[in-house]
Amino acid sequence: MASSAAQTQPDRKKPEEPLWPTYSWRTHVQSADTRLLYITNVDQANAAVEDLSRGPMGFDLEWRPNYVKGQVENPVALVQLANENTILLIQISQMTPLLEDPSVVKAGVGIQGDSRKLYNDWGISMRNCVDLSLLARSVDNARWKGRYANPIGLARLVETYEQLSLPKGKVQRSNWEAAPLSPMQQDYAANDAHSGLIVFERLLAMAQAMSPAPKRAYFSFDAINGTLLHTSSAARVPWMAANPEYDPGPPPPPRPPREPRAEFLVSNGASYGGDGQSARPPRQRGRGAGSAGRGTRR
Repeated sequence: MASSAAQTQPDRKKPEEPLWPTYSWRTHVQSADTRLLYITNVDQANAAVEDLSRGPMGFDLEWRPNYVKGQVENPVALVQLANENTILLIQISQMTPLLEDPSVVKAGVGIQGDSRKLYNDWGISMRNCVDLSLLARSVDNARWKGRYANPIGLARLVETYEQLSLPKGKVQRSNWEAAPLSPMQQDYAANDAHSGLIVFERLLAMAQAMSPAPKRAYFSFDAINGTLLHTSSAARVPWMAANPEYDPGPPPPPRPPREPRAEFLVSNGASYGGDGQSARPPRQRGRGAGSAGRGTRR
């Protein structure tokens, strides 16, 4: 019995080998002087933020996962920022001035949700956020079809535009409140932020080569007090992911109709229908008080 039961178990699929080499910020930096700073001290964090050159930055967040359905999410534990020469992993700091600086682009995948969570957890707003999925759909519409607001994963963007693999693995669901973070966690976090910067610069170059270039309102927004707003308006004009110039392509084909299930009518212990036999009609109720099986089907 054990052998037959084992035969019925589905074969476990081996993980597929990545199509491209693995992304690493250490081998993909534009400057040999690029450094990774992992900071847990408030004063050091503030000093590092002040020293950052102002320019576009890859942005990401991490927080400790929970495994109980319906449980409230844990607060943000790590903020990742990356520019051309510095990658910051910060667990404790007052980062409000940098994140609210409208002259500094913060680019990431899922940044709409990240910006809301950052405000809900720590009361921090963000300005000049760029959603990389929306930017990719705006500058490379021929490649990306479907609903405009549908997210495109960072790993997929890295594969598409850098021909490199960005594996996630178990470290993604590790404890980001640990002190200190492991070297594997630090590398994972650094890769996410740095690859976001690299993808942004690639897509920005594509946008600058277009005539006319897509409007920034299609992919950029401010997140003030947890509300997404247009960046170009002094008034608080709500922002949403929309691009009237985007072509979603044809709708997907309709799903094929389901095959009707064979129905079985059981009477007197015999089955009818579903096996090529004609179904037997149900027994009629008897009219007399002595009729057997009154109103009953066996």
